[in-house]
Amino acid sequence: MASRTELRPIVKLRSTAGTGYTYVTRKSRRNDPDRMVLRKFDPVVRAHVEFREER
Repeated sequence: MASRTELRPIVKLRSTAGTGYTYVTRKSRRNDPDRMVLRKFDPVVRAHVEFREER
């Protein structure tokens, strides 16, 4: 039986603003096989910026 972590791995989203701020989330490998890019709030620069997935 496949474990749950194989289907929905934990990923780190790092800010593209260069502040080093990260979000931690899970993603579905079936729906999002490529690297994730989300626009989220970075409290260091106090603005919404793109966050890219790190592995």
